[in-house]
Amino acid sequence: MTTVFRAPRQALLLILPLFLLLALVLSACTPAVDTSGAGSTEVAAGGARFHTADEETARLGSDAAPGVFPRTVTHDAGTTEITAKPQRVVVLDTGELDAVLALGITPVGMVTTQGATPVPSYLVDRVKDVATVGTIQEINVEAIAALQPDLILGSTLRVEKLYPQLSAIAPTVFSIRPGYPWKENFLLAADALGEEEKATAILNGYAAELAAIKGSVAPETTVSIVRFMPGKIRLYGRASLTGVVLADAGLARPTNQQVDELSVEISPEEISEADADIVFYSSYGAPDATGESEIIASRSWQEMSAAAAGLAIRVDDDVWFLGLGPIGALQIAEELAAHLEETNR
Repeated sequence: MTTVFRAPRQALLLILPLFLLLALVLSACTPAVDTSGAGSTEVAAGGARFHTADEETARLGSDAAPGVFPRTVTHDAGTTEITAKPQRVVVLDTGELDAVLALGITPVGMVTTQGATPVPSYLVDRVKDVATVGTIQEINVEAIAALQPDLILGSTLRVEKLYPQLSAIAPTVFSIRPGYPWKENFLLAADALGEEEKATAILNGYAAELAAIKGSVAPETTVSIVRFMPGKIRLYGRASLTGVVLADAGLARPTNQQVDELSVEISPEEISEADADIVFYSSYGAPDATGESEIIASRSWQEMSAAAAGLAIRVDDDVWFLGLGPIGALQIAEELAAHLEETNR
C-alpha cells in the first residue's frame, strides 16, 4: 500500500480548513474508541511473525541520502512518501515516544499507558506540553487529525487495522512491534524523520557503554530479570528490550531465561526459579497489588542465593520495561554498569 498525496494545492487549500474544523468538533465530542483489538496477533508474543520482527524491520526504511527529502519509506504497512522533513509528529506507543525524543524532536501528540504512570517517568519532564490522543488501548483518531500532524509513527502490533484512517490524516509509518527490535525500530523512525546520522551516533554511544560492561564480571555470572504484574510473575527472556541489553553486555542468563521469547511465567510458589547470581526485579503497578511485597518478604525469596548475598536489586519498571527505545536502553545500560561495579567491590 502506498501513501501518496497528489491532490492539487488549490483543492487542498479549500478542503483542509473544512476538514480541520470537522476534526476539531469531532475531537471535542467524540471519546477515544477502544482500539485494543486493532492490532495484529501475528506479531504478538507467540505469533507467527514474532521471532522474525527484528530481521524484518532491519529490511525496512528509506534509501534516500541522509536528511534528504522527499523520500519514500518502506514500512510494515507498505510504502509512504514523505515530501519534507516532518515537524508535527504523533506517536502511538512509548517506544516511538522514546525514539523521537532521543532524536531531539518533541511530538505534538502522544498516547499514554493505562499503568500507574501514564507516561514513563524518565520521559515525563520532556513532554509536559504534548497533547494526549488517548491511550495505547483507546486511541482518539479525531484528536490526532485535529493536531494536523505531518507524520504518524505507530506499529502493526498496536494499530494495524487503523492504518487506512491514520494514513488519510498524514503520512504514517508502522514498525512491526515494539520491544526487542528497538534498535531496528529506532532506525526506521530516524529514516522517516531524516535523522539517520543522529540515530547512528546514538546507537554507537549505546554500544560503547555496553562494551565497557563486557568483561567487568566473571563470564559464568548469571543475571535474572523478574517482573511482578497483577496476577502473574514474568521472567524475561532474550526477546525483550532488557534481554537485548543484557545480551549486548555479554551477560549470561539462567537456563530458564535463555529463550527466544518475551518471557516465561512462574507462580508465586515457583519463585525460587527466578534465582541467579544477580536478580533485577520490579513491579508493573503498586508492589502490594502485584504481589511483590508479599513475595519479597517470603522465605522462598530470602533463601535465593542472590537475595542472601544482597544482590536482588529493585529497578524502575518504567525504564526497564516501558521505555522500549534508545533513551530507556541507554539508561538501563548505565544503571547496569553502576550496579555491577557496586557488586564487584
